[in-house]
Amino acid sequence: MIRFFLLLFGLITYLGFGQNIIPQPESLEFREGTFILNSETVIKADESSFEAQFLQQYINENNGLKLAINKNAKSKNCIALNYALSPKLSVTKDSSGKRSSFKSNDEEYLMLINKNEITIAAHENVGVFYGIQTLLQLLPLEEKDEIKIPCLLINDQPKFKWRGMHLDVSRHFFDIEFIKKYIDYLAQYKMNTFHWHLTDDQGWRIEIKKYPKLTEIGAWRNGSMVGHYRDQSFDTKRYGGFYTQEEIKEVVEYAKERHITVVPEIEMPGHALAALAAYPEYSCTGGPFEVGKTWGVLDDVFCPKDETFTFLENILSEVIALFPSEYIHIGGDECPKTRWKSCSHCQKRMKDEKLKDEHELQSYFIQRIEKFVNSKGRKIIGWDEILEGGLAPNAAVMSWRGTDGGIAAAKEKHFAVMTPGSHCYFDHYQGEPANEPLAFGGYTTLEKVYSYNPIPTELNEAESAYILGAQANLWTEYIETTTQVEYMLFPRLTAIAEVVWGTSNPQNYKAFEDRVVHHMKGWKQKNINFSKAIYQVVSDIAVQNNQIYYALKGRDASGIRFTTDGSEPKVDSKKYDSSIQIEKSCTVKSAYFEAGQAKSATISQTFYITKSSGKSISLKHEPSKTYGKGGAATLVDGVKGDLLRFGKNWLGFSGKDVDATIDFGSSTTFEKVSLNTFNGESSWIYLPKEIQFLVSDDGVSFTLVRTISLEQISKQNGVMVESFPKTTARYLKVIVNNYGTIPDGKPGSASAAWLFIDEISVE
Repeated sequence: MIRFFLLLFGLITYLGFGQNIIPQPESLEFREGTFILNSETVIKADESSFEAQFLQQYINENNGLKLAINKNAKSKNCIALNYALSPKLSVTKDSSGKRSSFKSNDEEYLMLINKNEITIAAHENVGVFYGIQTLLQLLPLEEKDEIKIPCLLINDQPKFKWRGMHLDVSRHFFDIEFIKKYIDYLAQYKMNTFHWHLTDDQGWRIEIKKYPKLTEIGAWRNGSMVGHYRDQSFDTKRYGGFYTQEEIKEVVEYAKERHITVVPEIEMPGHALAALAAYPEYSCTGGPFEVGKTWGVLDDVFCPKDETFTFLENILSEVIALFPSEYIHIGGDECPKTRWKSCSHCQKRMKDEKLKDEHELQSYFIQRIEKFVNSKGRKIIGWDEILEGGLAPNAAVMSWRGTDGGIAAAKEKHFAVMTPGSHCYFDHYQGEPANEPLAFGGYTTLEKVYSYNPIPTELNEAESAYILGAQANLWTEYIETTTQVEYMLFPRLTAIAEVVWGTSNPQNYKAFEDRVVHHMKGWKQKNINFSKAIYQVVSDIAVQNNQIYYALKGRDASGIRFTTDGSEPKVDSKKYDSSIQIEKSCTVKSAYFEAGQAKSATISQTFYITKSSGKSISLKHEPSKTYGKGGAATLVDGVKGDLLRFGKNWLGFSGKDVDATIDFGSSTTFEKVSLNTFNGESSWIYLPKEIQFLVSDDGVSFTLVRTISLEQISKQNGVMVESFPKTTARYLKVIVNNYGTIPDGKPGSASAAWLFIDEISVE
């Protein structure tokens, strides 16, 4: 009986190893027995094979075993790397007698582990490398004389061609050793594209030999923002850095060995201030300029005159010589037209080329650059703004402002990479914002990333074929250190990796999270700084039948403890078992406990219960899907949005007014209404141009009782508390007028302004 339980425990342990693989393999079948990895094990491969050397080095460094590499080894205990997938292996029968077979895919691999041998077979080196990454996830991170690995068969291949991760090194610079480490992180989870954002307003990071001032001047700024953009605080420290061409080559080769393509991004025509600080003659005004110290969108952009194109083509020639990638990213996003509208060169260009507006001028700019890049045997990819004014003939689109850009590109038979801010922006908060380091804003949890499907439902099968895959982006305005990069990357990297591998299943999120917890042990041993937000208690607020309910969720709901008097929760505090009904103003604090110990930070939620709390509310215009969690009820759920950590509890409207009607249910007397709007112009979020308050007894005929002007709103920076003579009504309508089209000279000019609003409190 004891022997039986030991065998059962061993089987469960082995199954655990296999079930902890990320991304989850397409097919995994366990078999009887174990393979013994020890110092006698031989790696059967050519000694010059990078994959063999990689495997040898990893096992030596992490397990203390020194394995020989010998192509002609006769050992029965070996790891055989087969670079030509054998038909015999690829049709191995499973336990049911059914044949397992591959579709044609250069990245596919097969791993067969039996008692005497581990075989990793693939058509190409990249498949062998992915098989090795899977094998390494079966090994413990400890030195042992003998490691038992379960016998199994894995058939595996990715679904998407583009499995990308981005890093912005312009806002904050990271040295070459960390860039290599970042590439290692991507390789571990079978990502195959590193999008390197090398230039922007705040710094030019790549050496261009023909134009040395790009790094002599453009790579350095004389100060940076401190704290959040809203604070408008700056230091005076000289900041910068750049990569030499030799360092670029080193990174490209390092990534190539790990089967990762490095896609460089050289921003144009906007986000060009660092370049213009070095060479102002390629602007519309002639300068002078300094490298950007503030975040956001700045007005000075490349002027589309012939000498500018010569300048950019010379730069791209050096870039193309350094990067062998199929695609060169040329940016194309957030290009203000302010300077172009008043520039004689630009207006003449528009007249000569018969362009009707500045959007078509941008399209002309992109198409001219594309012709040059195509002449070098490459293709361009750009952010979805390159669709405006007409898409360049061979361009691919990176869809970041939601999914519309990718859908439009695919319907026009252009390739697209999906990277919507709602799911793929890793500069957003991943846990309760109050407990997280300062971030850009938004709220993108591990679960939300894992729920993403790169194929929009609006596309048919033929159109879906134009979706290359997806990518997560890591912008670094608020990320100053490598440890903070790691924190924002992990564990969300694992979620996007499984999404683009094609084996994610949001319905099995809990099982995925369990695998992530297993990987956390390895990250800790490797001193990787990762977020533990999944241990945090996650809150959700619902408004039902004029009542507010506060729901909590953690790794295990039975481990949640909470208080409602503002005190810190302890292991003997009230146990959470169902949604908490909020009937009066209070502060609920909660934390997650395991084995009597707090595993999470305390989350705190203060409710301000007023006459509008929990009441029925309707909106004339729906909020953005990206910033619309909770819908209209968010405005009457008793929770005020955090003005310092701009995360959840806000509704966002792009180009639309807020027209909200609250039904109190019966005649109600009130004399004060408060609400917050958000001022974040760098992100195209503008204060409303007007707010109106109207009342009604029948919900049909409304009487205007107060109008607040933009001047008044600006004086209060959007934090509105309005007192009235005592007013009695059943309905209150609040109309918050969107700023509208952003004017010249403002960030996001010519685009629709964003309007953000939080709780409407009535007293």
